Amino acid sequence: MAWKTLDDMELAGKVALVRVDINVPVEDGRVTDATRIERIVPTVKDILAKGGKPVLLAHFGRPKGEVVPEMSLKVTLPALEAAFGRGVIFAEDCIGLPAKQAVAALSEGDILLLENTRFHAGEEKNDPALAAALAALGDVYVNDAFSAAHRAHASTEGIARLLPSCAGRNMEAELKALESALATPERPVVAVVGGAKVSTKLDLLGNLVAKVDYLVIGGGMANTFLAAQGINVGKSLCEHDMAGTARDILDKAKAAGCEIVLPVDVVCAREFRAGAENVTVAADACPADAMILDAGPETVKRIEEVFGKCKTLIWNGPLGAFEIDPFDAATNAAAKKAAELTKSGALVSVAGGGDTVAALNGAGASEAFSYISTAGGAFLEWMEGKTLPGVAALES
Repeated sequence: MAWKTLDDMELAGKVALVRVDINVPVEDGRVTDATRIERIVPTVKDILAKGGKPVLLAHFGRPKGEVVPEMSLKVTLPALEAAFGRGVIFAEDCIGLPAKQAVAALSEGDILLLENTRFHAGEEKNDPALAAALAALGDVYVNDAFSAAHRAHASTEGIARLLPSCAGRNMEAELKALESALATPERPVVAVVGGAKVSTKLDLLGNLVAKVDYLVIGGGMANTFLAAQGINVGKSLCEHDMAGTARDILDKAKAAGCEIVLPVDVVCAREFRAGAENVTVAADACPADAMILDAGPETVKRIEEVFGKCKTLIWNGPLGAFEIDPFDAATNAAAKKAAELTKSGALVSVAGGGDTVAALNGAGASEAFSYISTAGGAFLEWMEGKTLPGVAALES
């Protein structure tokens, strides 16, 4: 790894500007899921233990450079204080006099949260002046927001070039997990890629077929691959205009020695609702007036066999319409098998992406996975083989 961690930094008496992702769901003025907040606790506690003064930089929502009171980070204070087990000071701006005064008043053991970085238009433009104003507040920069690392913003990329910089514990864990899963994995490697559209995951599929031994394709994407092979998928969600692209990916996989696993049987229904009447048929036997909503039991059996042969699993996206019963069956069964193999030490399993986390939580399998990424776009772009600006800046 070409970047430093907290272990490499001298922090005693120093102000550590910590970029965190606490862009958490809020309802009626309360944080409803504090997962992202909990993930930053080790970094903040380690900085405090080393005698540093943590100053949190974060965005919240999409205020687009305007001060939007409903998008103030103040709403996260109770959840932050609960997670840290101590009070958190709040500054009404992330630069200027409010920020300077709050930083100057910090005592050892204090934690400071600065207001939403996106209240400034320069944040998303990676404005050098904003980056410099932020950097002027601290002595070192710690990036603990992997989920924002695919953005070249002032608080994720610009500032890292102005101060001694390192990765926080959450960022470090994310990078190590992804490095071990994709860059230097134990083989054989299987990737599960689900979701609605091939068009949104073209780069991902193209990168993976050259790097993994098995690629399991599920969700609406699988319908496009079936249709590309001349199979009638009825009224299923399907990108018929991507048939040529799907065939190209199949050819590329064959040339690379990557086996693509597509459904051999499917669960079909005539309406998309919980408990809808459904039938399980061979993948090429979907009724013309029905839609494919899940993979069938024979497909699950095949996926489980593949998992059993592999040492590393990367998972992004569900195998079916997991949000509604009974079309969550394939995702649940495959997730439970992956969890079982991980628990026994036979498999290293890394998963990420919003739908993926929800699906694995629904299956009761997420706790057994080796690593679950809280990142969406950054996780995908890493899997696509792209350089993440926020990570690259730490390497310079």
